[in-house]
Amino acid sequence: MNDLFAAIEFAVRAHAGQCRKGTSVPYIVHPLAVGRILAEAGCVQEIVIAGFLHDTVEDTSVTLDEIRAEFSARVAELVAAVTESDRSAAWKVRKQETLDKLQVAADDVLVLALADKIDNMRSIRTYFQREGEQMWERFNRPRKDQAWYFRSLGSCFQVRIHQRQVLELLQKYIRLVDEVFPE
Repeated sequence: MNDLFAAIEFAVRAHAGQCRKGTSVPYIVHPLAVGRILAEAGCVQEIVIAGFLHDTVEDTSVTLDEIRAEFSARVAELVAAVTESDRSAAWKVRKQETLDKLQVAADDVLVLALADKIDNMRSIRTYFQREGEQMWERFNRPRKDQAWYFRSLGSCFQVRIHQRQVLELLQKYIRLVDEVFPE
């Protein structure tokens, strides 16, 4: 249990001063929500810790070596598996790389990615309900591209996820995508 609190403190320090895209909401609420989703789904501690830390390498100066030293090689592997390898690449290239990685990812990586995307979709839904179509202006890509990405993730998750404890999370994700991107 102490490792969970250490991971939360580590993430809070790493994301200090960051806000969610286009808002004044502290960024840390996202990794905390991802960790909570994983904990409530009954995931093992290393996956929950990876949930708290999942964006530290991608969005801060934290390195995988630091995560490995502070937590474990397994936590570092999980974080690496959900970290975009080249943030300077074009948006579509990065998102397709994520989809390609998830097609062959281990079950632990899939559940970590799913929890991340559930919280992202919850935020998008909330902001969309509040702001309408104008909300999409804060993103790098328009609504139709976002719909392609989040629907493609859903298709991947539906094909790959078969763990009973995770099926409820998958259903939540699909409902959120359908709410935000109705066909």
